[in-house]
Order: sequence, then C-alpha cells, then structure tokens
Amino acid sequence: MPQQIPCLWFDGTAQQAAEHYTSIFPNSSIGDVTRYGPDMPPPMKEGDVMTVEFTLDGQPYTALNGGPQFPFSEAISFQIMCADQEEADHYWTRLTEGGQESQCGWLKDRFGVSWQVVPTELTGLLSDPDPGRAQRATQAMLQMRRLDLAEIRRAADDVPG
Repeated sequence: MPQQIPCLWFDGTAQQAAEHYTSIFPNSSIGDVTRYGPDMPPPMKEGDVMTVEFTLDGQPYTALNGGPQFPFSEAISFQIMCADQEEADHYWTRLTEGGQESQCGWLKDRFGVSWQVVPTELTGLLSDPDPGRAQRATQAMLQMRRLDLAEIRRAADDVPG
C-alpha cells in the first residue's frame, strides 16, 4: 500500500502549527519548508510559507497554508492512543492550550484541529464481555471532557446492589 500522509490546510499558520505539534510529540521533527513564488493571488504573497513537512513520532504530515476557504471541523480528528493516564494528561494539557475541550476525550487545539486523547485501556472497558460493566464505563465516559481512567474503572466496577 502506498504511504498515506495527511495534509492539513491552514490559513497562514502552517509553520506555527508544525512547530507546536513537534514540541508536544516525541521523536518529531520539521522537514522541508516551501514558500510561495511571485505573482500569487491574495491572500498569499511571495515568500510566504506554502507547505511544511513534519513528522510526529514517525508519522509524516504536510501543513499547507491554503487560505481561509476550508476551515477545520470535527468531521476529521486525530486519535492519540495513550499508554496510560499520565500520557493522556500530557497530550490533553498541551493540545488544549489556547484551544477548547469537548466531550469524551475530544478537543480542538488552538489551530482548530480536532484530536481524541484516549487511554488504550478505555477500549477494553467499553467492550467488556460483561454488558453491565461496559455500559457503566460508557455512561461514565459520556459525562467527561478529559477522560479520567480511574473514574471510568470505578464506575465500571460499581455494581448496583
């Protein structure tokens, strides 16, 4: 299968976004930066950043300064599958700086990009073979913005009596 590289469309903030993301994720770097040439239609001008190639923990991305025509929406998001609560809290804290929290581990960062910060244990709790336990975990998760794994576990184990 050919390599798939997400291309994110920004309105003038591609380089700032790439720098922000590479400061959050380990093993990340910024690669080639291309610039617009002469005779560009507004709002672009010669010398402005056109694209930034960057890598987040081994996954390549391209950031494109394409203008205001296509803003980000929650229809596309990036899932960050975290090993534990500490890792999830790291990404949640850093990505919500200047952004906004949403529900169930979703957030929108300062650039408008949507992310889901998910501790990997959550999947097992939500798909527990005991339907009651899975339902209690799901109900707890639905009440949260930042996912609190300990609270979801407590809810899952709280057998009505």
